[in-house]
Amino acid sequence: MTHAHPHGGGMRTSIATVCLSGTLEDKLEAAAAAGFDGVEIFENDLIASPASPEEVGRLCADLGLSIELYQPFRDFEGVDEDRLHAGLRRAERKFDVMERLGTSTMLVCSTVSPHAVDDDELAAAQLRTLAEHASRRGIRIAYEALAWGRYVDTWARSWDIVRRGDHPALGLCLDSFHVLSREPSPSGIAGIPGEKLFFLQLADAPQLSMDVLQWSRHHRLFPRQGAFDLPTFLRDVLDTGYSGPLSLEVFNDVFRQSDPNRTAVDAMRSLRTLDEAVDHRGRAVATERAAVPATTGATTGTATGAAAGSLPGAAELTGHAFTELGVDARSAARVERALATMGFAHRGQHRSKPVQLWQQGTARVLLNTVDAGDEPGGVAEIRALAVDSLDPASSARRAEALLAPVLPRTRGPAEADLSSVAAPDGTAVFFCRTGAEDDVGWLSDFILTGTETAGGTGLARTDHVALTQPFDWFDEAGLFYRSVLGLEPHHDAEYAAPFGLMRSRAVTDVDGDVRIALNSTLLRRGEWAPGVPDPQHIAFASDDIFASAQAMRERGGEILPVPDNYYDDLEARLELDADLIARMRACDVLYDQDEHGAFFHLYTEMLGSRVFFEIVQRVGGYAGYGSVNAPVRMAAHRRSRLARR
Repeated sequence: MTHAHPHGGGMRTSIATVCLSGTLEDKLEAAAAAGFDGVEIFENDLIASPASPEEVGRLCADLGLSIELYQPFRDFEGVDEDRLHAGLRRAERKFDVMERLGTSTMLVCSTVSPHAVDDDELAAAQLRTLAEHASRRGIRIAYEALAWGRYVDTWARSWDIVRRGDHPALGLCLDSFHVLSREPSPSGIAGIPGEKLFFLQLADAPQLSMDVLQWSRHHRLFPRQGAFDLPTFLRDVLDTGYSGPLSLEVFNDVFRQSDPNRTAVDAMRSLRTLDEAVDHRGRAVATERAAVPATTGATTGTATGAAAGSLPGAAELTGHAFTELGVDARSAARVERALATMGFAHRGQHRSKPVQLWQQGTARVLLNTVDAGDEPGGVAEIRALAVDSLDPASSARRAEALLAPVLPRTRGPAEADLSSVAAPDGTAVFFCRTGAEDDVGWLSDFILTGTETAGGTGLARTDHVALTQPFDWFDEAGLFYRSVLGLEPHHDAEYAAPFGLMRSRAVTDVDGDVRIALNSTLLRRGEWAPGVPDPQHIAFASDDIFASAQAMRERGGEILPVPDNYYDDLEARLELDADLIARMRACDVLYDQDEHGAFFHLYTEMLGSRVFFEIVQRVGGYAGYGSVNAPVRMAAHRRSRLARR
């Protein structure tokens, strides 16, 4: 079914100014740069602005933004005559402001006033009176049920009051947070007449057990960043025939302190991803706009003009092509030695760049020589990851349509033309099609050394890449990989680590060929820290981790020591074979299990500033990452680094 705007083109997009940080002018400029068609003006933003309503209206027009809504108007209905007259006087003044702004829809929230009474007939009559006043000025009233409203706290009750009010200028506003926080699977929304649904506000949220007001004010997220079933909700709304804008209203402490340009791009990416999830082909969420050049920076992006309806599908991914480490002169020798002891061979040298190719099985690590930093152990960090795509060109087009900053790249004659974009933390993401090694592709950029990979340690492929994200960018990063690469989130976890609470989330394709683990500290204060504030690692898959560990030690490899207390606890908690525990203890292998299977893993020491390696073996259908063992690993790395100092 197609849900197009009745005047042609795609449905309009809008964002509430409360979503963004900065002054009103900052917010409007960011919204326009990200490609939004309109904005909701939050009253507090206008009050704090030195610009007159007329000047704000002109600025919006100059930026190509319509003002879709003025909000909020609070505590109006269900009151005595004196308070009703005071409310009408207040409303007339707000209508004056709206006329000066050039907008014609006002949001009225269900009352939370202690002076209100529980009387739906009275509320409907008073809202009808308000609509009569508004209609004389060419203004409409969109009534919204707050999830914490004193009496009206569900969409169904607000819709019943709107029906009883029975006025052409009185309609409904649906806010996905207020609806889904009270009723995760609402039924009946599709039965609302489209002409009575005046406005739609969209927000996602994590599933939390807490006061709904605090949940709303501090923890909302952009669509597809949380746990709500927004695709079903939006499909039901569109089935009403709703023809207004898709508008974002997100209260979030991080967003309100972040660069508004970056946040607005994240917001637009979320709408385009939601539109795809709804799967109404032929309906474009974003209106077609003149193309705006994308920045090449890793932290900002601008609209490309690609409508969501033209979003290329996510191409099938078949695995990790390579992971690139930046290493300086101090760390390079140690990283090379670690790879060699793990059975990797130095297979090639790039034709024009100071980049080495190390390989075992289909696991490939590139070592890129970079300038030295201030770290005592030298720079060693993941600079790029590459995924094998069945259609790299389509993957690149999708990334650009989702506002991922395209990274400039120099290449020599006859070298592969690889496309890459910047992830939120600055990591470069490449799209490849590796194929056979004699194919003309990115591998042909390397002059082979002749070194064979025979006699490795049994590592077959890259299992996953783990990246620590700054706390403020964690949800943005999750949406980035979900939308750009078509991965799905799994295994959200929070755990108490030696230096604070940690948060983790994995994103993976349906077959588990591409896995990326995102980690973040929930809070960090002061100077007391592990010494490696943002560790990263690459995990390689083995079919026999004990054989791999033995081969690695025979080559002189350093496996991170695991304390005996860990194995004593493991023996007490789980009914594992004593010989198996003895083998794990001897090889410093950690263990996890779930209802689907088991997981064995070991770690190397920390190499340089940020990087270490992991070897994993998955048994049965286990798809997790052994996060229960992360605190043990973190403490062991800390002890090791202190000993080295």
